[in-house]
Amino acid sequence: MKFTLSWLKEYLDTDASLEEIVERLTMIGLEVEEVTNQADRLKPFRIARVLEATQHPNADRLRVLKVDTGSGDPVQIVCGAPNARTGLVGVLGKPGDYIPGLDITLSVGKIRDVESFGMMCSERELELSEEHDGIIDLPEDAPVGMSYAQWAGLDEPVIEIGLTPNRPDCTGVYGIARDLAAAGLGKLKERSHEQVRGSYPCPVSVNLDFGDTKPLCKAFGLRMVRGVKNGPSPKWLQDRLTAIGLRPINALVDMTNYITFDQGRPLHVFDADKVHGDLVVRRAAKGEKIEGLNNKSYELDDTICVIADDNGVESLGGILGGVPSGCTEDTVNVLIESALWDEDGIAATGRKLGVNTDARYRFERGVDPDYMMPGLEYATRMVLDLVGGEPSEPIQAGEIPDNSLIIEFPYSEIKRLSGVNVIPAEANVTLKSLGFWVSGAGETVKVAVPSWRPDIEGKADLVEEVVRIIGLERVPFTPLPPTGTVGQKVLTTGQIRRGRARRALAARGFNEAVTWSFISRDQAELFGGGSAALALANPISGEMSDMRPSLLPGLLAASQRNADRGTGDVALFEIGQVFEDDTPQGQKTVATGIRRGTAKLQGAGRHWSGTSGKVDVFDAKADAEAALAAAGAPVDKLQVHTDAPDTFHPGRSGCLKLGPKNILAVFGEIHPRTLQKLDIEGPIVGFEIFLDALPQPRGKGGRSKGALKASDLMPVRRDFAFLVGKDVGAEKLLKAARGADKTLIGDVTLFDVYEGQGVPDGQKSIAIDVVLQPRDKTLTDEEIDAVAKKIIANVEKATGGALRG
Repeated sequence: MKFTLSWLKEYLDTDASLEEIVERLTMIGLEVEEVTNQADRLKPFRIARVLEATQHPNADRLRVLKVDTGSGDPVQIVCGAPNARTGLVGVLGKPGDYIPGLDITLSVGKIRDVESFGMMCSERELELSEEHDGIIDLPEDAPVGMSYAQWAGLDEPVIEIGLTPNRPDCTGVYGIARDLAAAGLGKLKERSHEQVRGSYPCPVSVNLDFGDTKPLCKAFGLRMVRGVKNGPSPKWLQDRLTAIGLRPINALVDMTNYITFDQGRPLHVFDADKVHGDLVVRRAAKGEKIEGLNNKSYELDDTICVIADDNGVESLGGILGGVPSGCTEDTVNVLIESALWDEDGIAATGRKLGVNTDARYRFERGVDPDYMMPGLEYATRMVLDLVGGEPSEPIQAGEIPDNSLIIEFPYSEIKRLSGVNVIPAEANVTLKSLGFWVSGAGETVKVAVPSWRPDIEGKADLVEEVVRIIGLERVPFTPLPPTGTVGQKVLTTGQIRRGRARRALAARGFNEAVTWSFISRDQAELFGGGSAALALANPISGEMSDMRPSLLPGLLAASQRNADRGTGDVALFEIGQVFEDDTPQGQKTVATGIRRGTAKLQGAGRHWSGTSGKVDVFDAKADAEAALAAAGAPVDKLQVHTDAPDTFHPGRSGCLKLGPKNILAVFGEIHPRTLQKLDIEGPIVGFEIFLDALPQPRGKGGRSKGALKASDLMPVRRDFAFLVGKDVGAEKLLKAARGADKTLIGDVTLFDVYEGQGVPDGQKSIAIDVVLQPRDKTLTDEEIDAVAKKIIANVEKATGGALRG
């Protein structure tokens, strides 16, 4: 919400400085986000007079001007504006000045062999308006040499506040002034409620036609003004709209934009001669279309509220006007509309069509229902003042809802909830200054809530109003009481696991990301989701229609966004929720990570010692095992299987299981088909760890890891090579070898897999290194051979293979 200081003072009689106003706004909950001054960027520009204008010797459309700057000798300017002439008073930019409308800094230059020492500026070049047919033409008495911004009254601060959604009353300057006046920063100038007498019945009627469905329009006020003379707005109106970032169009349109920000009451104007028949407010028919005043076309359905005539849709109710009935400078007869729209319907339509307007911003938060008809009167008076005309009698369709609310308010609630001692008289003055009505005497009174405060529902809200206005600095500081010693376990098992996994992945070079919990339906189906139970009833957009079944889509999209900006070799991880169904049990906690390009653990990109290779399945497996180990999973007991989801490459992926059914993690290279459907470049590897599937820790445990049991005897190493079938997994062989003698076998590792010459077709050779660690005495050859025979027997039994000769 933006407004100028003079605009505020139109309703607030105050001598407070800008700094005091800004501070008080923030203290009463209307946080000031920015204060800007147009004069800051217009500071270099001065008023100058053209002493002489002669034809350029080498160009028919250029003139050479001799310009009086008010200080020193005249300067020479080459100008192509059609209105450049002797005696013209305009605005001069000198070399070194920045021209905001052109995004250039002036310098001395030659134009067709004639030197130019600056330029005479147009309004568009200074971003004052869209006018660029000629340079600025000021009155003859404008003081030469004076700052243009100061002379034109543009040296005025523009205040921008950030409104919370519960304060629709402050979407207008009048509401902001009311709050400041209540806070003691001046006196509120009451707005006029004078009615305009109509001289004839309104020739256009309104019908609210919603049948048996929920009405999307509560009430509708309409009035005609005929014989208007539309044209450009007066300068004061154009300046105010320009200051807050709006483009002046014509008096009728500018008037509605002004009232939207001035009173927080959006309105719309129709060219009455373009409206055929009466107006009907209804739901759109599926397939109907409208061309909006924002030069975009929209296809509608029966969830959208429209204003239509005999020719079809004329306007999106409460959001956007249509081109067919828009007002232009040729408009002679005008219909002014002031309506109350359903807040939920406005919000849903805006999101569905992707339309954000100042009217939608206010209607979906809730405007003052009791100001609907007074707002129509206010607009009528402004139309008559700006463009003249003859008004009709106003008409109203529908009924304005009665939202009156009376709250029983004990004054003791102020002390109980805020700790502030406030006497009843002070509380009464505060509430009345905000527009509340207070009735009764004693310790409890009745408080009537004004129609413009839909956020007030109970006693606590009234306490908040009193405290924020009298000053939050009066709330006493109360330290929290000591709670004694902290128990042994503060965090839950899930929190501990998430924290440890997060630290482990960060230590492996990953950057943590936070992605949306919503993805598109196509992406959800691609990753095993997409059920109707997980579809959002009111999605933000079509790209966020379903709850995510996996964290991978968000991380993959984030990696591509990084690649599009020149950072292709990234490693990202996220720990968050995924959704299998709409039950509490269907919400799972998952740790997911991806590596892209050359983002290996050892480093990424080019290096003098050699460029890193592309990431592969073993990088993803190592990451998954490291995170599982940090989270407390028994990594030494995990089995590797090849039944990873279809989103992974079938020959370069796997899953880690604890037992035959409990899947703790999946890992591997993302399938090229998956990347193609997501429009993402590879290669990318990733993993998903299902933290909820980890077994619960046994017992309370202790802080000590126990005594170190290290043998002082030398280990014995033996190598074995087995011939097994191609479909036999190495993990199966390793597990069989480890189980041969759990007392002596310290470690078993795979060091070679071979297929080719010397190996029969359909088989492969797997070589393992077995470490025997004696505990009590040195092993004899007979003992070593006995363990070797057990290893061979176990492997042959488990895999069906044989020791390679």
